[in-house]
Amino acid sequence: QLQLVESGGGLVQPGGSLRLSCATSGFTLDYYAIGWFRQAPGKERDGVSCISSSDGSIYTDYVKGRFTISRDNAKNTVYLQMNSLKPEDSAVYYCAAYFALYRPCELRPQKYEMWGQGTQVTVSS
Repeated sequence: QLQLVESGGGLVQPGGSLRLSCATSGFTLDYYAIGWFRQAPGKERDGVSCISSSDGSIYTDYVKGRFTISRDNAKNTVYLQMNSLKPEDSAVYYCAAYFALYRPCELRPQKYEMWGQGTQVTVSS
C-alpha cells in the first residue's frame, strides 16, 4: 500500500522551530520527488519546498533561508526543518510524491500522485 504519513507538527512560539517528517511506504523513495505543501483555512494549497531524487531542492520565496528540506532514503523519510517560524506559517502541512527519476522537482500540486493526510502547525504566542 502506497502511503505517506506526516508527523512533527504542533504549537510553537514565533521564532521557534519544528521538524516535520514524511514517512513513506509501499514505493521506492529513491525514484520519487517529494514536496511539502501547506494550506491555511480559507486559502489555497501552496507549495513550500520540494526535493528531487538527486537531492536538488526548491523553496518558495517566503521560506527561503528559514526552511530546509532533506531526505533519508534508507529510512524512507523526508524532513522539513522549519526555523524562525512566523504566525503566517500556521497551516496544515502536507507531503506528497511523484515519480521523477533523474528529473528536477516541481512545486505544482497537479504533478503529485500521492498525498499524506497532513499535520497541523500553529505558530502563536
